[in-house]
Amino acid sequence: MNIIRKATELKEQLNSNENKNKSIGFVPTMGALHNGHLSLIGASKSDTDLTVCSIFVNPAQFNDPKDYEKYPNTIEKDVQFLKEAGTDLVFIPSVMEIYSDGSANLEQYDLGYLETILEGEYRPGHFQGVCQVMSRLLRAVMPHQLFMGQKDYQQCMVIQKLLRLIHLDQTISLQVCPTVREADGLAMSSRNLRLNEQERKKAVAVSKALQFVKEGIKPGDLTRLEIEAASQLSSNGFKVDYFEIAQADSLVLTNEWNGKSKLVALTAAFLNQVRLIDNMLLN
Repeated sequence: MNIIRKATELKEQLNSNENKNKSIGFVPTMGALHNGHLSLIGASKSDTDLTVCSIFVNPAQFNDPKDYEKYPNTIEKDVQFLKEAGTDLVFIPSVMEIYSDGSANLEQYDLGYLETILEGEYRPGHFQGVCQVMSRLLRAVMPHQLFMGQKDYQQCMVIQKLLRLIHLDQTISLQVCPTVREADGLAMSSRNLRLNEQERKKAVAVSKALQFVKEGIKPGDLTRLEIEAASQLSSNGFKVDYFEIAQADSLVLTNEWNGKSKLVALTAAFLNQVRLIDNMLLN
């Protein structure tokens, strides 16, 4: 496994005679790796010849500087994790390497409706930061397939739109892999490392609330179901940012269901200082 810190060196490696004509899979991460990431690495290894994983905590996507400061840093463990997973190349750039001209006045992307709801509403500027770093990483790697987790449902839709905006949608195929969960149902997340023992036990309420909606959904008005699910979280000590049901293909929020269209429930909630997000396809 090769560890690379410069984009120029990464391109040289990927374009070398040794790697010529190999299909490239790319798994972008912010470190603090877990079995959810392992499933993405596995999917890439299964579908492509060469797997590249990046580790970069992107300051541009944190609308709260304190959240950026507290983000888990487990780089040595992560490198070992990726080695054992059989990753071919690991790209660990510095902030200066990614934003060589500084991080002020970065380009802006027209994300439309996706930036006005859910994570876009509660974390202003977050998706611009995601696009700013991903456009740079994608151009550095130029993979054939990009592997991301369904846990970041809205972000996956944003990246699909980004691929169209930067004209890479015909070159790079986005593969959205299922959310990997702990035995009790909690979605695996790097942020789970910040939960203490008591919080970790309470955190399972997030997936239980989503499951409650999945089991209770029926055609007609969905408002009461959403309210009850949010109430379950509140009664377990969560401060709920949102609990919404949306059309799975567009994320258009809906309170009425015709019994046919595909729906997804999405939520974000704070447990003390830790913000957890999750979602579940309902039908």
